[in-house]
Amino acid sequence: MHNFKELKVWQKAVDFAVKIYSVTKLFPNEEKFGLVSQMRRAGISIPSNIAEGCAKTSRKSLVNSLEISLGESFELETQMIISERVGILNLETAREMEVDLAEVQRMIMGLKTSIEAKS
Repeated sequence: MHNFKELKVWQKAVDFAVKIYSVTKLFPNEEKFGLVSQMRRAGISIPSNIAEGCAKTSRKSLVNSLEISLGESFELETQMIISERVGILNLETAREMEVDLAEVQRMIMGLKTSIEAKS
């Protein structure tokens, strides 16, 4: 359907996943199998589901993949909030990441709306 690498939302989501890796490197070692693993998985899932959806042959399947991607983004947002509240993620970094993630979420919703309008 789409070349996913050309989608700005995919590019931004990949950039955000890379940022998640950088930020979680600073987390305590005891979180390696907890928040670090969960946040990295969710971060990777966002662009991965966008890419997977682009390989689908129907608009409905692409929309479903975008919904999964959006769900992963909200899961990641929750994990970021928890990380901040338990004192692992500093306030400044958390706010910066929230802004970036909100942009990715808006872009996913915009793409989803655009595809649904064509149906």
